[in-house]
Amino acid sequence: MRKLPFLMLALLAAFVAMAVDNDNPATWRFPEKYTGPKTPTTDTTWHPDILKGYEARYVNQGEAFDGPCRCTIVRKLCGRDSHKAFLYVHGFNDYFFQSEMGQLFVDSGYNFYAVDLRRYGRSWEPWQWPFNVRDQKEYFKDIDAALEQIRRDGNTDITLGGHSTGGLTVALFGAIRGKDITVNRIVTDSPFLAWNFNPFMRKIAIPVVGFFGSVLKNTKIKQGHCDGYAYSLLKEYHGEWEYNTDWKMVYSPPVTMSWVRAISRAQGDVLRHKKDISVPILVMHSSRKIDGCNWTPAFQTGDAVLDPEQIQKRGVQLGHDRQVCTIDSGLHDLILSRPEVRRAAYDTIFAFIRRHL
Repeated sequence: MRKLPFLMLALLAAFVAMAVDNDNPATWRFPEKYTGPKTPTTDTTWHPDILKGYEARYVNQGEAFDGPCRCTIVRKLCGRDSHKAFLYVHGFNDYFFQSEMGQLFVDSGYNFYAVDLRRYGRSWEPWQWPFNVRDQKEYFKDIDAALEQIRRDGNTDITLGGHSTGGLTVALFGAIRGKDITVNRIVTDSPFLAWNFNPFMRKIAIPVVGFFGSVLKNTKIKQGHCDGYAYSLLKEYHGEWEYNTDWKMVYSPPVTMSWVRAISRAQGDVLRHKKDISVPILVMHSSRKIDGCNWTPAFQTGDAVLDPEQIQKRGVQLGHDRQVCTIDSGLHDLILSRPEVRRAAYDTIFAFIRRHL
């Protein structure tokens, strides 16, 4: 038993060694010590969004561990009498920019909404470390703000969707809220239900980092300097898409130990409360995992971020009314895959919604 504390300290030391070296010009330099005023954003009226045809508004979410925070609700109404709505929650190193997705829902008779979570995209404040979180349930308040707006707009049939960490968050939302959830169904696109690591990392190293993440909350762990996934998305390289790379970065910034802890706890909570998900849930994932760091043509044919096999194993355990579906050759974000692949993902989503009206 004496070996266990030594092992934990050794593993911690290994991860701390990966922490950001501020003298290395290749590392990220976000303001740790913001010296300007931390002014909260008061709720405002709707204003034209950065995406043409959309509108947005900020929601003041009060004080968080790093100061005032906000979320941003984005919407595009279908222009006809509809009481159906879809709410989209983005993933890590991400924000809502998929205007094609919103347009498809609007064309299909749905009012479309998205939320940029606190510390992401439109909601990111200069004093905040990007994408940081200490408890995944922090995002429930952002989701609730969007759902309140959706209901205020007269929608009574609501689908809650999420991608990657957003997929983990909406699954957790369903698991924790149980019968008190106020949506009709949940849709997930490559949800982050499990770490894409070998068994040693998943079962030993990550729990150790999570344990120390409650104390060394702001210690940074560098991500791999990999471009394969971003190059498969961006139009200037090999993809179809244009987006703000200051908000959805080519190279993911370091994450904090508390972020690792928050993800691990959320994954565990989803499994512990999996049968409490009271609404139908769709889990979609790619047909193959892509290994590697720098772009090759293979990056256009599978998930370069998570392991679809792990998503499948955990997805089939969720709720009582579930559908787990493989999208052949899908990218990590299935709706950013090549046209015929994302069409299959959309067809799956709309068929699932119609089946559970």
